[in-house]
This record gives sequence, structure tokens and C-alpha cells, in this order.
Amino acid sequence: MGKDELIRNADFLMLTLPLNAATRGFIGATELALMKPNAVLINIARGPIVDTEALSAALSARRIFAAALDVTDPEPLPPGHTLYGLDNCLIAPHIGSATVRTRKQMFQTAILNVMAALRGDIPPNCLNPEARA
Repeated sequence: MGKDELIRNADFLMLTLPLNAATRGFIGATELALMKPNAVLINIARGPIVDTEALSAALSARRIFAAALDVTDPEPLPPGHTLYGLDNCLIAPHIGSATVRTRKQMFQTAILNVMAALRGDIPPNCLNPEARA
């Protein structure tokens, strides 16, 4: 199943991918137009993966049902931004991972990465090993 078909068929589209050149603007006006009118977009990844203005327009026009955002672009959104006034948009202050269990795992992962780097190894969660020079 390709990206367009997945977006076209999703009731809930949850974004959990890293931000990089390939994912910046991954969801824009074209993708939002493919979504079902009853679909919900959830972004827990990085704000720039979604085109904020395209999302504002889609939500304002009720082209999609709703959005739940733990991240935005920019972050935070400026006071008075359109998204704040929409009843079909929930914005959390980038705290979706703020559970004791998750933070403990994040801490342990960071320690493992630092220990690997200090040994001269590539950290196990390195997203850009080409930068290691």
C-alpha cells in the first residue's frame, strides 16, 4: 500500500516519523485533500512534518474531522494563531511523552548512546551515522 492509498483509507493518521529532508512537509495540502472527511490527523513526531497553513485551512473548511497535535511548526505557535481557535484541533504543549515509564526509557536510551559514543562506536539510535567523522 502506497502513501496516498494509506492516507485515503485511514480513519486516524498518526505521524511518528523522524524529521529529515524526506519527511519535511510530508503532510501538505495534497495529502490533506486525500483524507476522509471523518479522518483525524495526529502528529506526535515533529512539527515541520505537517504544513501548518495547509492543516489550518483543511480544519477551518472541515475537509478533515480533526487534528491532535503534540508538536507544531513553529513551536510554540504564535499567540492568536488560527489553530488555537478551532474546535476541531487539540494542541498539547509537546508533552505527549511525559510519562514516568517513557522518560525512564528515554534516559536509559540516552545513556546507552553516550556510552557507545565514548567507546568510539556508532550510537545504537544514531539517525545520521554519516555525520560521524
